[in-house]
Amino acid sequence: MEQYMQLTSRLETIAKQVANGVTIADIGTDHAFIPIYLVKNNITKNIYACDINIGPLDMAKRQIDKYGYSKDITTILGEGLEPIKGLNVQNIIIAGMGGLLIKDIIDNDIKIAKAAEKLILQPMSFQEDLRRYLVQNGFIIIHEDLAQEDRRIYQIIVAQKGKSDSYDEIDYHISPNLIKDKHPLLKKLIASKERELIKIISSCDREVTYNAIKKSNECKILLEKIKEVGRCL
Repeated sequence: MEQYMQLTSRLETIAKQVANGVTIADIGTDHAFIPIYLVKNNITKNIYACDINIGPLDMAKRQIDKYGYSKDITTILGEGLEPIKGLNVQNIIIAGMGGLLIKDIIDNDIKIAKAAEKLILQPMSFQEDLRRYLVQNGFIIIHEDLAQEDRRIYQIIVAQKGKSDSYDEIDYHISPNLIKDKHPLLKKLIASKERELIKIISSCDREVTYNAIKKSNECKILLEKIKEVGRCL
């Protein structure tokens, strides 16, 4: 039963990174919105929708059945990348989680992650830590994108196995890919980063501990570097 579905800007930008005709896994699929969208738009029809919790997976199954795509989308209960062990998956989506959790999911099954042609990652936080992990652990970031919903800017990171160029500290916070592509939302991302750092500095400056002073100084240096990037756009 075909029904109309429109993704949010964030989810549509994630889906846009999927290559045509490949086998994909959506880790932490929740309602299976992206898998359903990919099938409905004839992007790919061989999808594994995975989740660690039975509740969200049952919700995904109901959504898949509602759209009549149970032959195209297989649901699997399991933790991280374990459900797709031994399967030939070309694109892996891990979205809507914290960057540290995404890092742990990849690290726990790094052979599976490196066997994929493409990792499509959308961290909700700690984006810089995820970039640092990828660059320092045998991955190369091949593309980045941004999406806006209301006032929030979301970052999408696409990576694959490979030797990365070296990154300066600022590169982990503001992606060189976004600068090179002159992404139209980059200025908004930079403004958001500046506000975040100013808030941290203000909080640290109210304390007199060594760690607070150290953190404040580090953030002030980073803030100036981010402002310099903004001035060069």
